[in-house]
Amino acid sequence: MAQQEEINLKKVIPIGIIVVAVILLLVFGSKMTVNIDAGHGGVLFRTFGGGIDTENTYGEGFHLIAPWNKMIVYETRQQEVAEELNVLSSNGLEIRVDVSAWYQPLQHELGLLHGNIGTDYLNRVVIPSLRSSARSVIGRYTPEQIYSTKRDAIQDEIYIETKKLLDDKHVQLNQILIRSIILPPTIKSAIEGKLKQEQESLEYEFKLQIAQKEAERQRIEADGKAVANKILSASITDKILMDKGIEATIKLSESPNTKIVVIGNSKNGMPLILGDIK
Repeated sequence: MAQQEEINLKKVIPIGIIVVAVILLLVFGSKMTVNIDAGHGGVLFRTFGGGIDTENTYGEGFHLIAPWNKMIVYETRQQEVAEELNVLSSNGLEIRVDVSAWYQPLQHELGLLHGNIGTDYLNRVVIPSLRSSARSVIGRYTPEQIYSTKRDAIQDEIYIETKKLLDDKHVQLNQILIRSIILPPTIKSAIEGKLKQEQESLEYEFKLQIAQKEAERQRIEADGKAVANKILSASITDKILMDKGIEATIKLSESPNTKIVVIGNSKNGMPLILGDIK
């Protein structure tokens, strides 16, 4: 009897172990597996092993972890944040600017980012840095410069200042874009009127330069013709004219048309053509 109970116990124990293992897998299975999607990275928090793992970043794909640990997933692709700001120009005029930033967390520094700032790093460091830099830079320029000539320079300066603030925050800044600038209607009309006058002035100066160049071209052409005529006049002699006349006489004599040609003009000895007989 005792032997039979011992045999049954040996059969029950493995079954029990399997059942317990299955129950543990059902209970903790979801906590032991992590799938990190494309364009994301993971930070591991070790509950009994020193907290955040700042040295390792977990990449895309399937990962097994201890059920008492936790994986925090960050999107590592480029993202965009847009801000509408009311800022003051150098002369104290309020201007509305729509500016956006392209940014992404540094994947190899996700552990440091999570430990020092956290998952809400956008609102904690990115947006405040963008706002501060935009107000600082735009405050150096007049409304006319902001609206027309210095827009690209302002955009570049905002990028430089924002990047300086984010460099030690484990966030990479890729680009700053000024999407729109809205001035008070009266200021905008005055600036546009001034720009129109400047454009018309530039067009007038351009047309004047074209006219001056054309006049110069005509003068040079006229001088060239005068010099050519002078050289031609100096080169024509009575001898040359007589030779040409002889050539013309020969050609006339060979012509099928009947003409009366008197050889020996009283003035210069050239042939005298009286007319055609038809």
